[in-house]
Amino acid sequence: MTPEDRQFLIGLFEAAVRAADPAAALRNHLPSRPKGRVVVIGAGKGAAQLAAVFEELWDGPLEGVVVTRYGYGCATKRIRVLESAHPVPDQAGLAASAALFEAVRGLSADDLVVALICGGGSALLPCPPGDLTLEDEAGLNRALLASGAPISVMNAIRKQVSGIKGGRLAAACYPARVVSLVVSDVPGDDPAQVASGPTVPDGVTREAARAMVAAWRIELPERVAAWLAGEDGRAPDPGDPVFAGHEVRVIASARISLEAAAAASSVPAVILSDAIEGEARDVGRVHAAIAREVASRGRPFQRPVVILSGGETTVTLRGKGRGGRNSEFLLALALAAEGVRFAALAADTDGIDGSEDNAGAFADGGSMARLREMGVDPSALLAGNDAYSAFEALEDLFAPGPTGTNVNDFRAILIR
Repeated sequence: MTPEDRQFLIGLFEAAVRAADPAAALRNHLPSRPKGRVVVIGAGKGAAQLAAVFEELWDGPLEGVVVTRYGYGCATKRIRVLESAHPVPDQAGLAASAALFEAVRGLSADDLVVALICGGGSALLPCPPGDLTLEDEAGLNRALLASGAPISVMNAIRKQVSGIKGGRLAAACYPARVVSLVVSDVPGDDPAQVASGPTVPDGVTREAARAMVAAWRIELPERVAAWLAGEDGRAPDPGDPVFAGHEVRVIASARISLEAAAAASSVPAVILSDAIEGEARDVGRVHAAIAREVASRGRPFQRPVVILSGGETTVTLRGKGRGGRNSEFLLALALAAEGVRFAALAADTDGIDGSEDNAGAFADGGSMARLREMGVDPSALLAGNDAYSAFEALEDLFAPGPTGTNVNDFRAILIR
């Protein structure tokens, strides 16, 4: 890959991230001032940055607490920032959930709660219901992450095994008015899916969640399975009067960010979709087929072109390698499009792909040949879910660090 192509792809990623910048996203969505108190709560990988910007924009007194991932905090003046673990919850997350409930305790109808919600909140806010423990909830998260199920399925199950998700935090704010400002990282931008909707209830039932577990053959921990089989702790109904008067606004999303990247491109750009789901390696092979068709036959898009897409793929764990869904997507793409003249970047807009330190990686039509010259079998790495090692060996990891926002996957394939 030429330095020019690499910088071009980075420029598109940066344009996408800028479009989801907290300052730009919040400025046009400030709620009206209440007679009483203003309490800010929030959760997600970009929650601290959202809180800091909200403080600067809000003309009046406020207080509150938000929760973000370890290392993602930033300086705030009046809103307390807590950090906890992602993607598997920890004890700090339990304390954070309790702090959010404490922040909204004893409110009146004259008060306003502003909820700043973005991706990652599901793991950051453990709150096991009944006699379940933190380890039970951590086991549930591990089972969901290994299942390959789409995020909508994972969240539907989480909401039935939680004391805070599925609108329960908003219910605790009653009778205060709640305005949820959501940065969407989910395909389709359903705000009830972002961070498993702590302040946004939905209509997915306990029965539907059970059916999803069966359909995806998810091996739940025994105690979690027993809870889900029972009737206690059902998720709130969206029609419950405690939610009357609540507002929900999606203030940034993958669609907006991909459109910004397309507008910033010096090469004609096409957006396949902002809501692509599925197994990361399968989605990578489909993108490879499109790239091959464009490169060899000039269809369905004429060259030069940059092909953009977003959404949230998943990875079914088959091995014990390192890497996240964007790295795995890219390794599958590079294998299936080997020899094609392309340059590609796949990265998570929050700056971290999976549990490693990279957001994603770069690849081109010669990446796999270079790996083999090093004595590395790229097919074996893909089979073992070890895409990180592939791109580490190539020195093609992309590690911009935490971006302060999260609108999910960003993929760009350049064909000159």
